[in-house]
Amino acid sequence: MNATNTKETRKQGAPMFRKTIGQTTYLVRVHFSETSRDTLADKIKRLLREEAMKM
Repeated sequence: MNATNTKETRKQGAPMFRKTIGQTTYLVRVHFSETSRDTLADKIKRLLREEAMKM
């Protein structure tokens, strides 16, 4: 992501964080669906259930 995109993201007010792994830096913009009906608990349960089924 270049500096222009970073400035545009900040203008939009979307939360963003930076994570460096090794020598690569990732800029991650967080967004949520305004029309989603799932709660955070629903999503976590689904992720755990899907992961358990892989075992």
